[in-house]
Amino acid sequence: MNFDACLQETVQTFHALQSIRPQIDHAGEMILRTLQSGHKLLLCGNGGSAAEAQHFSTELVGRYFKTRRSLPAVALTADGTLLTCIGNDFGYDDVFARQIEGLAQPGDLVVVFTSSGNSENILRALKAAQHLQLESISFLGRGGGKTKGLATCELIVPGTSGRTAQESHLFLLHYFCELIDKEFAPQIL
Repeated sequence: MNFDACLQETVQTFHALQSIRPQIDHAGEMILRTLQSGHKLLLCGNGGSAAEAQHFSTELVGRYFKTRRSLPAVALTADGTLLTCIGNDFGYDDVFARQIEGLAQPGDLVVVFTSSGNSENILRALKAAQHLQLESISFLGRGGGKTKGLATCELIVPGTSGRTAQESHLFLLHYFCELIDKEFAPQIL
């Protein structure tokens, strides 16, 4: 695929996000409500989606654009020692579910990123959230895969491209950071 075709596909996918606007608004409300009540986001994904989980956590604990208080978010992808321990002792399919079981408190929000929706460790993470009666948000692509139907709120990016799904996920997490900055940054008069 050449540059123009790649760009066109991405632009079309971004425009198609309007079709899931109610879900985007709902996810934004869930994220703000969780942070306003002093609870944390538990974020996970594999590969490029793991990078998105860590990116979102970084924007919350550090800062996005405006200086504001640090907000609680944990990327379940970031602790290599813990991931290898769980992977070795329980299997890679449990690397996120086991952390959710150990770290989650009532009121926390589980957020998963997956362009395919078919990773067993993501499925188990969402099932762990359900078991603990936690709300969850899924950033999905390619129709949602096996993960479709497991989260409280699903952001299924229209289309069949994993690439444009990941690009849209990054756009959406930055959009949510805009909402968070607006809510939590001190107002300068």
